[in-house]
Amino acid sequence: MKQTKLVKKLSGLLSQLKCNRYLHHFGPKKYKFLDHAFALLIKEVCQMSFRRLSNFLTDLGLNCPTFSALCKSRKRIPLSIWQRLLKLTAGLSSGEIAIDGTGYHKSNPSFHYIKRIDRKVPTKGYVKLSALTDVKTKKFRMIRIRAKQRHDMKDVGYLLKRDDSVAVLYGDTGYCAEWLHEFCYWNGIKTVIKPRKNFKRGHFRKKQLKNFEDYNYNLRSNIECGFSCIKRKYGSGVKSRKITGLRAELFLRAIAHNLELAS
Repeated sequence: MKQTKLVKKLSGLLSQLKCNRYLHHFGPKKYKFLDHAFALLIKEVCQMSFRRLSNFLTDLGLNCPTFSALCKSRKRIPLSIWQRLLKLTAGLSSGEIAIDGTGYHKSNPSFHYIKRIDRKVPTKGYVKLSALTDVKTKKFRMIRIRAKQRHDMKDVGYLLKRDDSVAVLYGDTGYCAEWLHEFCYWNGIKTVIKPRKNFKRGHFRKKQLKNFEDYNYNLRSNIECGFSCIKRKYGSGVKSRKITGLRAELFLRAIAHNLELAS
């Protein structure tokens, strides 16, 4: 029943997005975009490989593409569809949004492969995820993925420009910057950001921090709960190597998280 419910939810979301029924214009038209999206979502929720997922869904009698087709489709789905799908699953916004970032580790190659390429020690990969979360519903509204380490402030402008529902912005000390307070002030956004120690009292920072209270600031911890929930359920690492695969993995996890809260 839950599986049928998930298919219906995905079908309704894709129809709202007015997506094409098929991923490509040519070919036999055997599998719909819904079949690909459902299989990729199950892959992230159950943490399966492409081959095992294809065999598992086929044994259940579901219309599932082959493992190679799923691997290719994950790369072909554009970023705009993932963003719009995530925004749809987030639902209506309360206007109180928290911003923060977290990291995911990349899976290391086998020691046999490391020996083959004459590498002495395995290198640790890192993926940066920045997100906007509604502190009331605890759903992710927008995320951005980077394949390398970057400061949290790098993605603030990108995220805020893609979510026009922000009325109050919660952030930790890393987001206490004069230009961010100025940007929020001119866009009608109230900032609840913990000030740095010995910071320079800029004009806009002073205006925004005038009514700062620790009680309201504590709502920011809801985004930390969201990160913890996703990592506990779907893992704290990623398996993809290229940025297209990384985006698909993390967007699907955020979408699955939002769908679970909505059920």
